[in-house]
Amino acid sequence: MTMPKSARPLLLVVDDELPILNVVERLAARIGFDVVTCASGGDAMRTLLRRPADLAMVDLRMPDVNGLDLLRQIRTTVPGCEVILMTAYAAVDSAVEAIKLGAREYLTKPFDFDRLKQVLEDIRAELERRAQVLALETEVARQLEFCGMLGRSPLMQEVFSLVQRLAPHARVVLIGGETGTGKELAARAFHQAGTRRTKPFVTINCSAVVDTLFESELFGHVRGAFTGAIEAKAGVFETAHGGTLFLDEVGELPLSVQAKLLRALESGEVQRVGSLQQKHVDVTVIAATNRDLRAEVAAGRFRGDLFYRLNVVEVILPPLRDRREDIPYLTAAFMRDCAARIRKPIHGLTPSAERLLLNARWDGNVRELKNVIERACMLSEGTLLSDRELVGAFGPEIPAAPPSRGRLAGMTTRDAEPPAALDTIEREHILDVLRQVNGNRMAAAKVLGISRRALYRRLDRHHLAGEAPPAARRLS
Repeated sequence: MTMPKSARPLLLVVDDELPILNVVERLAARIGFDVVTCASGGDAMRTLLRRPADLAMVDLRMPDVNGLDLLRQIRTTVPGCEVILMTAYAAVDSAVEAIKLGAREYLTKPFDFDRLKQVLEDIRAELERRAQVLALETEVARQLEFCGMLGRSPLMQEVFSLVQRLAPHARVVLIGGETGTGKELAARAFHQAGTRRTKPFVTINCSAVVDTLFESELFGHVRGAFTGAIEAKAGVFETAHGGTLFLDEVGELPLSVQAKLLRALESGEVQRVGSLQQKHVDVTVIAATNRDLRAEVAAGRFRGDLFYRLNVVEVILPPLRDRREDIPYLTAAFMRDCAARIRKPIHGLTPSAERLLLNARWDGNVRELKNVIERACMLSEGTLLSDRELVGAFGPEIPAAPPSRGRLAGMTTRDAEPPAALDTIEREHILDVLRQVNGNRMAAAKVLGISRRALYRRLDRHHLAGEAPPAARRLS
């Protein structure tokens, strides 16, 4: 897989000597970079603000800005940009300082062109591999999608299995889970996987309805039934006739309405406010809540008979902290969609950004992850999302992850296996990278654009932790 011409990485060359700019530009263009040249540090910073670079080659001594100072500014402004420092006045102290500040290489003039060519080719290949990893994870995410939901973890595979098996038969479903876990997506998956997929899917958010209008919203009203009822109106039960009604946040229903909802579920009939006539409705009802309805029943805030009527089929969606192996694929999918929408060439994450995502607490679950990625993409000034953009997207405090509380139980305890074909694709890709770096895990993680810990997790998942790939007998 190669990067398309539109995705050629950008090299910024900063030097006050025109011959240096020309020779580096010609060499880098042949290797596969788009090149922008600047004769001063000030011009370089103005250019970076307009067009963030993937790599910058910076002269140590320039008339206006010291190369080390420019390096500091680049690390702050475009943290995903790699930096090569170059100088005709090599000194140990400046080299040490450059490395401390995060410089990728320290090259001396006159150039060893073989060395310069190798450095540029290595960085070009690394940037391409990062794009390949994102493309792979994006493709895996596409293949893992089930009716708008995404997950390769055993917990989510179990949810998908339950939906597939129960959707054609279930008429009443209760979906539980924390805020942001995707309860409406699960409800839509039930609808799409069932026999009523071509019929209406009607949603009502019970937490957003004024108390006095609950009955009217659910069952409708006739003209003149109450002040302001200037014409008859069908409720959501009638609107969803033949299809699916999704009652979001059902735990917010007042007790007075709960009794009427129970009667509608049991009889299949509704009565508009102000009318004596009963109407038959044929509706699949899916209710969702982030509350513990059993505790609500014990506290007298929710009717026990309604709870048991809703709880014919119960599916509990796991929190994101219990399915962290899904984070890379969710992230890839969200980045793909957001980058396309806002028209930014974002190709992946820096290792530090990946670590931040994997270690965050995610109190808001998948919804919070999606919002963070979208804000980070809008803040991004380069082709890679860095921890700087993510910190800006999270806000002033990034919640650290507590120890996992383990899996939440659904209806069964059978763990579904992730798709074997997708495992094979990822396994072979990791083996290929390990072969290229002679089995060095730190180098492999760098090539893949992931953290070393993330690589270890993937080695464990693919049973590669204890064995060496062909032609690489040492996995350091």
